[in-house]
Amino acid sequence: MKRRAFLFAMAALLAACGEQAFKATDITGAEFGRDFALADPSGQVRTLADFKGKAVLIFFGFTQCPDVCPTTLAKMREVKQALGKDGDRVQVLFITVDPERDTPELLKAYTAAFDPAFLGLRPTPEQLPALAKSFKIFYQKAPGKAPGSYSMDHSAMSYVYDPQGRLRLAVAHNADVKTIVEDLKKLLG
Repeated sequence: MKRRAFLFAMAALLAACGEQAFKATDITGAEFGRDFALADPSGQVRTLADFKGKAVLIFFGFTQCPDVCPTTLAKMREVKQALGKDGDRVQVLFITVDPERDTPELLKAYTAAFDPAFLGLRPTPEQLPALAKSFKIFYQKAPGKAPGSYSMDHSAMSYVYDPQGRLRLAVAHNADVKTIVEDLKKLLG
């Protein structure tokens, strides 16, 4: 009888685990990306605690990015729309890896072009190396064709935090909207 109860309990546990399976890479319990303290375009210092109760999607990029950054932010707009009313429970944060060119005004206009609720955050050039290390992201200046011009090479994944502020998922830049929506619905409960 004890063995049958044990097997039943294990089957129930496995079934419950299967229900929580995410499409994106589950990084629950990761020892990185714990928090930040970065200025928003108005100069207010923001941390993860400011968004408690919402799922938070963080993407690192830069406003002059020709492809991955605008594509990702457009996709996040579609994700919020596809979530309907629950889209209000999602906060998208765009953190620049190019604080030299991405002024607060430029970040505000850039993120608002995708969704007025998206928020751009700007580390100082001095903060950026430690922030990148803390979030395990890559960024590097890449010389442009014209003298003095440059682009930025950078990681192209998004991090997703649950409404309690815990890092849960790493989403590849080529993930489709439907997949991201399914994962967010699980996190939002």
